[in-house]
Amino acid sequence: MYIIGLTGGIGSGKSTVSARLAELGATVVDADLISREVVEPGEPALAELGETFDGVLTADGTLDRAELARQAFSSPEGTAKLNAITHPRIRERTVRQFREAAEAGARYLVYDMPLLIENKETDKVQTVLVVDAPDELRIRRLVDQRGLDEADARRRIAAQIDRETRLAAADTVLDNSGTREDLIAQVDAFWAGLPGQS
Repeated sequence: MYIIGLTGGIGSGKSTVSARLAELGATVVDADLISREVVEPGEPALAELGETFDGVLTADGTLDRAELARQAFSSPEGTAKLNAITHPRIRERTVRQFREAAEAGARYLVYDMPLLIENKETDKVQTVLVVDAPDELRIRRLVDQRGLDEADARRRIAAQIDRETRLAAADTVLDNSGTREDLIAQVDAFWAGLPGQS
């Protein structure tokens, strides 16, 4: 099984690339989706978060993500507590999905992981695929398409590693400063060049 590590900063277009690779036949393991699943009602992590952080559970028993983020990211201690609860469960589920893909005979697996480089997980993949776009363009997309206010968009980008570090770790860079069609064409070319494609 050939493993592609897909990463990119917020607003870079990573979701578009992941969806296209799935259309082309890849199996996708989505770290963001897993991180949401492990805190759903009935999951042990949700109960533990409720015991650790005040007021993060809503009246219907779901997670108040904004309140959790406010508390967890206000101090290194809060972040460490959050990570101690969620990261082992995310890791366990990720490993299981990798194993299930291998057992199902998947030829290509896309590990869609925003923190692939920060978490030093590039050794888990055969190739690092980075989706890139200039910061100002990403800010505009986050404001126009996701409804974030500009200050929040800038904060989120500043909290991630810089473009230079991400680009330095890339085996292949997809430039998403043009149209969606331009990006899809680059994905298709990347796919065509993978080992085993002819």
